[in-house]
Amino acid sequence: MTRVHSIPVFAGILMVVGCASSPRAADTPPAADAAPSQEVSQKVVGGGIMVAGWSGQIDAKETAAGQVLANSKLDQMGSALHVTTGPAVVYWNTAGKATGNYTVQATFTEPKFMALNDHPHPYGIAIGGNDMGTDKQSYLYCAAYGTGNFIVRGFGPASFQLNGRGTPHEAVHKATAKGEPVTNRIAITVKGDKVSCAINGTTVAEYDKAAVVGEGKLKSTDGMYGMRFGHNTEAMVSGLTMVKQ
Repeated sequence: MTRVHSIPVFAGILMVVGCASSPRAADTPPAADAAPSQEVSQKVVGGGIMVAGWSGQIDAKETAAGQVLANSKLDQMGSALHVTTGPAVVYWNTAGKATGNYTVQATFTEPKFMALNDHPHPYGIAIGGNDMGTDKQSYLYCAAYGTGNFIVRGFGPASFQLNGRGTPHEAVHKATAKGEPVTNRIAITVKGDKVSCAINGTTVAEYDKAAVVGEGKLKSTDGMYGMRFGHNTEAMVSGLTMVKQ
């Protein structure tokens, strides 16, 4: 029997993590004819965690660059979660653990594509979070760019990539121009020995568990779930749910 767990904003879980500051981070796809960007993570004025019951941690590279958690912001706008990143950051709540077979899904809307950056950064679902809030935390994420690309990547605790720096896919919605809105619905499913990512209802990637669990990767696909965001990015997140298979 399928069970749906919808976590309210005030008691939910959100992982918001992104790429690191200068030089270009691993989850930012380089342009074929452009030099690496030197964009650095900015400080969000009035930043911090504004949703009760949530905690967070920025990427290790961000910390090394002198960034702090309060330089990104998690708050609430109506029924949606509102994320504005300076540094790459992960937010989570202990109510958001998934085990066994499940799907975690949410809709991401970037109201003004690339409004805070000079090149696109991703945002998406994260699963398998263990040792969160420590220097040993591990998790896997699938995230979309407003350019039509997606990336599957994890930390264990060092980063590991499953589709390089990102792959284009026709299922991923594109913004029509900088400053225009773009929305993508992203889901990660764990079922049997497979882990897959679907964007806007189309499976864009699937992996054996052996490719994502093990030394230097996930401890398990059981763990905290939520979302990851790149640095210098703003988006609304709605409908974050975990469906138990």
